[in-house]
Amino acid sequence: MTAIHPPKTEIFDIAAGINTDPKGIAREVEEYRVTPFGLYLARPAPGRDQFDYLESWLLPGLGLRLTDFWFTPGHERDQDFYFDVVAVDVAGDIWRTTDWYLDLALRERRSLDVLDTDELLAAATSGLLSRDEAHQALEIVYRTVAGLAAHGYRLRDWLSTLDIELTWRRR
Repeated sequence: MTAIHPPKTEIFDIAAGINTDPKGIAREVEEYRVTPFGLYLARPAPGRDQFDYLESWLLPGLGLRLTDFWFTPGHERDQDFYFDVVAVDVAGDIWRTTDWYLDLALRERRSLDVLDTDELLAAATSGLLSRDEAHQALEIVYRTVAGLAAHGYRLRDWLSTLDIELTWRRR
């Protein structure tokens, strides 16, 4: 049985240049960039053994947070991008995500894995996620899988059909 936890929320305070993680730890952000389709952030990841830097895009219209983790030697993963299925709320300079448990790991031009279905089901059956939220999370995953598969698991190619062009520091 999967240990169940409430949906994780994260805060992105553009004016203050701070990203507050689900545990309440506030970290300075090197760069925030707001676009018509989302919010980009780049920041170091102090205190993490697995990775030392991350870049993310919050894409409210797609219900996704896309992250490029800069893994440290010995902690590399066979993935190019990690996707969190999220609800995004924007109030001025404050962006807030609520994680809807499902994740995807993309290996560019090769494959895509859907992760944590067990967490979504446990949250939905325990009432931590409404039936509608669970349904929306699944629909987001179905659209994402179909879009990436139709474009040979090329993130840029899929997003270009949606008039979204992401820029990254190291890609």
